[in-house]
Amino acid sequence: MHTFDVIVIGGGHAGVEAAAVAARRGARVALVSFDLTKIGAMSCNPAIGGLGKGHLVREVDAFDGLMARAADAAAIHYRMLNRSKGSAVQGPRVQADRAYYAAAVQHMLAGQPGLTLVEGEAESLVLAGGRIAGVSLAGGTDLVAPSVVLATGTFLGGRIFRGEERHEGGRIGERAATRLGVQLRELGLPISRLKTGTPPRLNARSINWGALAEQPSDAEPWTMSPMTGRRALPQIFCAITRTNEASHAIIRRALDRSPLFSGAIDAQGPRYCPSIEDKIHRFGDRDGHQVFLEPEGLATNLVYPNGISTSLPTDVQLDMVRSMAGLERCEIVVPGYAVEYDHVDPRSLDRRLAASDIPGLFCAGQINGTTGYEEAAGQGLIAGANAAADAMGLEPLVVDRAASYLGVMIDDLVLQGVTEPYRMLTSRAEFRLRLRANNAETRLTPIAERLGCLTEDRRLRFRKRMDAKARIEHALERPVSAHALRQRGADVPLDAGTDRGSAWLRFPAVSPAHVLPDAVSDTDPSVLDEVIEDARYAPYLARQEGEVAELRANESLPLPQSLDYAMVPGLSAEMIERLSAARPETLGVAGRIRGITPAALSAILLHSKRRNAA
Repeated sequence: MHTFDVIVIGGGHAGVEAAAVAARRGARVALVSFDLTKIGAMSCNPAIGGLGKGHLVREVDAFDGLMARAADAAAIHYRMLNRSKGSAVQGPRVQADRAYYAAAVQHMLAGQPGLTLVEGEAESLVLAGGRIAGVSLAGGTDLVAPSVVLATGTFLGGRIFRGEERHEGGRIGERAATRLGVQLRELGLPISRLKTGTPPRLNARSINWGALAEQPSDAEPWTMSPMTGRRALPQIFCAITRTNEASHAIIRRALDRSPLFSGAIDAQGPRYCPSIEDKIHRFGDRDGHQVFLEPEGLATNLVYPNGISTSLPTDVQLDMVRSMAGLERCEIVVPGYAVEYDHVDPRSLDRRLAASDIPGLFCAGQINGTTGYEEAAGQGLIAGANAAADAMGLEPLVVDRAASYLGVMIDDLVLQGVTEPYRMLTSRAEFRLRLRANNAETRLTPIAERLGCLTEDRRLRFRKRMDAKARIEHALERPVSAHALRQRGADVPLDAGTDRGSAWLRFPAVSPAHVLPDAVSDTDPSVLDEVIEDARYAPYLARQEGEVAELRANESLPLPQSLDYAMVPGLSAEMIERLSAARPETLGVAGRIRGITPAALSAILLHSKRRNAA
């Protein structure tokens, strides 16, 4: 008998973050995985970050999570997406070396006090008195713990499809967690099926790179985590090709052999990352789609063709690939495939990612209906921190959508549920001017420090950073005259008078060097950038603060959990169903459920007041 505080099932991106944060909070943690050598594996594209996703990576890092540091340890290509737009919607992204990434994750876990790695199959959950008591492994070993985090990825009832081929598994060559999936259905958890997919892997030596447009790594030395300091590996370029009319004709002729169109798969796939079959079927008027050729590592010849996820038969995949410029003689090393898997309706979870009807059970990652490494890592962080809190009587971690993309994601999942794999987008955040990727530490690390989620090294670095930030902010409050600015080279009118440095920064012709000539050279650039952007966005941020205050006011109006929405006049059947499933705690939360109108909120408020007065 082995006793722990928290057991985490699954060693993917959700599982490793859950296990690590629970251990950082002081819990005794067991991380259970089929194969310990596969912990931290990047099963699809070896890339971390992107639009919206990069914000999640930085927020996980603000809690001292693993993902950003592992990405830096493995990064072979850095690229800031949306660079031409405002910083609030820019997305840091790295292409990583698969082997280096998994090695970095495993190294960090090996050095984490309180964490035990257990190789084996989690066959079933153990319950006592209706709540979690542990996990039974195949072979008869029992692990005892009052809290369990399910982070099973695509392995829960996973089935692989490629043309007419069918296999059981969560990814190619690895078996599915079938018995556990059966038990979860028997326990009454609301479970449905979703689909994801992956493109074929190409042989780099068979690609005509000289015929393709190169995409170099960013020259600026930014990193995913401020703890990294510098880039560790050589930087290599990616390349771009396109599908064309010939590619589309090949795909159309073979649609009857695709499991997506033959009826073999009826689960919904990700709308924002569709298979190439879906793209051709849905966007028939397009003459081509970009395909990014992204190397998978420094010591491998595998290339990931981002943009042609597919479950077409292998022979069709080869014809399709060879129809594109630069790939005329390309060889496929591993054909693409689709995976259909079980997921739990996230509306059955609360904002701690705890199952409402099974005390002690937490869910994180693709089991909650999401797609992507970054979304999984963020949920793992939340679920692991709260599993530790549940087991040890600690303060829970409940994140706010007005203060983090993590909060946006959790709110969206537990209130709205999913009809397709959920992917983070910057457009999902109402207050995204406040939620920039470069201020994640300022927003969230104080919370992480209070809850005991930080190592000592991180805590000390954060203290130094906040001291430096305070010094710059103080310096920007000093008055600066137009005359002084002109002497420093700023093109401002002489009669513009005197104002605070922070106010001058809103003038296009005024740079940090003009208002802070002594601070620019000896200040951490990331700290300086954050303060400068806060100064420039100050009027807009003030307006959003007012909107957040209004949100807070609505949040304070409680709704009883026993409220019968069928008795509220004027609600449609669909509204009643969604409200009854979500059980919003407040009127503000109810307003964020998909399809709930302002008129419906007024009706709910009036009904609640009458009910309370009765």
